[in-house]
Amino acid sequence: MASARKVPDIVIGRLPIYLRALQVMAAEGREITSSQELGERLGISSAQIRKDLSYFGTFGKQGTGYRIPDLIDRLKQILKVDRTWDMILIGAGNLGHALAQYQGFTPRGFRLVAIFDNDPEKIGRPIGPHVIRDVQELPAFVREHRIQIAMIAVPASAAQQVADLCVEAGIRAILNYAPIHLKVPSGILVQYIDPAIHLQQMTYYLEDKT
Repeated sequence: MASARKVPDIVIGRLPIYLRALQVMAAEGREITSSQELGERLGISSAQIRKDLSYFGTFGKQGTGYRIPDLIDRLKQILKVDRTWDMILIGAGNLGHALAQYQGFTPRGFRLVAIFDNDPEKIGRPIGPHVIRDVQELPAFVREHRIQIAMIAVPASAAQQVADLCVEAGIRAILNYAPIHLKVPSGILVQYIDPAIHLQQMTYYLEDKT
């Protein structure tokens, strides 16, 4: 059904949030939920949840709600995380170290397989189970292992050059932690993680007590 009409990006953005909440419910031993309960947990209207899910077919039954394991499986299929995606990390600074040791990727369908940097003092050093590789090895590694996802955790001054290298190597999706907007060809997916932007959005609503 999703192929018959374009699914808005904002809807796709909410699906992982639904999936995470459902997985928490499953961990609590729950078997059944409703759009009302899910909405109350997430601060999203039940009508919005039903509308979002309707892009992908029929879920649950009137009066009985959703079977949590079934909905989890279906959302994983829709988001294509019913498999494991290998990905690489570029940048082995403080942020890179934190990302390399983050335990939340694997349970959600992502596996870090290599870390790259251009600093000779870092190349060859271990981070967890990985040994930092020379960034010059990136193109060959990406092509050999058919990697499609990269995380960029380098200074803003180097981010565009790294993004260009990734795209040329065959990367199709980039998670960018550098505080800069990347210029990439059409068809390359980029998501931005910049905590300062989110903080600035929140301070707009705070009372100025200075």
